[in-house]
Amino acid sequence: MTDDTHTIRCGGLTATIKAHGAEMCSLRHKDGTEFVWQAGPAWTRHAPLLFPIVGRLADDEMRHRGETYRMTQHGFARDSRFAWTERGESRCSLVLEDSEATRALYPFAFRLTAAYALDESGLDLSLTIVNTGGETLPVSLGGHPAFNWPLQAGVPKESYALTFTHEEPSPVRRVEGGLLLAATDPSPVRGTVLPLSESLFTNDAVILDPVNSRAVRYAATNGAGPWLKMSWRGFRELGVWSKPSGAPFLCIEPWRGYASPKDFDGEFSDKPGLMQIAPAAEERLSFRIEVGTS
Repeated sequence: MTDDTHTIRCGGLTATIKAHGAEMCSLRHKDGTEFVWQAGPAWTRHAPLLFPIVGRLADDEMRHRGETYRMTQHGFARDSRFAWTERGESRCSLVLEDSEATRALYPFAFRLTAAYALDESGLDLSLTIVNTGGETLPVSLGGHPAFNWPLQAGVPKESYALTFTHEEPSPVRRVEGGLLLAATDPSPVRGTVLPLSESLFTNDAVILDPVNSRAVRYAATNGAGPWLKMSWRGFRELGVWSKPSGAPFLCIEPWRGYASPKDFDGEFSDKPGLMQIAPAAEERLSFRIEVGTS
C-alpha cells in the first residue's frame, strides 16, 4: 500500500483504487481474471470519473455570469488528486473539494466524495456531490469504466453482447467533434440485447438517452467464461464506447448529463442535462459491478 494507491479485498476479489482521479485501476477475480482495462497506447485510462461535466463543451469554454472559463472534455476530476478519507480492508473513500485551482476552471464550491466498498460478489461505488457554496451548483457526473474486450483471451470480440434488464427501443444519440448531434440513430439494441462489434463505434459512442434499464450484463453470448453485471442508481443516461479504430476494451458508462448539443450557445447553467444542486444540498449516485467466471 502506498499513498498513491489502495487495494481492498473481500472473498476472492480485489480492487485497486488510485488517489489520482479516485480511479479504479483493477478489479480482479481469485482465478486471476482481470476485468479492468490495464491502460496502454490505445487509451491511457482505466475508469475515470467525469466531473463537473460529461462530454465536451463547445470550444472547451464554459460561460458563467459574463466570464469565460476553460473546461476540457469530461472535466478536471479525472486529472485531480483526491484526498484519502478512509483506507480499510474492504472499503475506502476519497474526497475532492474546490480550491483556487478548480475555481479558475469552474467558479463553484463543491465537495465530491467517492466511496468504494468490495464484497464477495462485486464492487460498489457511491458518489456524493455536496454544494458547499451560496449559489446553485450546475454540474454533471459520470462513470467511465473500461473493461477488457474480450474478457477471455482468444474469444472473438463479436462473441460478446450487452443484455439489458428492459427493452431499449428508443433512438440513440451520437456525438460529432465531441458535441451532441440533434439527429438520432435507430437503436442497435435488439429487444434487450446489444450485439457488440467494432463497427458499432465507427461514429463514436452509443448514447442511450434516456436508458430504461438500471442494469446490464456483459458476457459472451454462449454464457461461457468471465462475465460482469453493472447496475446504477441516480444516473439517467448510459454511454457505450470503444475506440472507433478498434481496441481491446469496452466502456460501459452511467451518466448524469452529456455533451453540449452542437447548437447550444448559452450560459453553462442553462446547458441541458445538468443537475442543479441548491446551496447546502447534495446528490447521491452510485453504481455496482458484479463479476464472476463460468
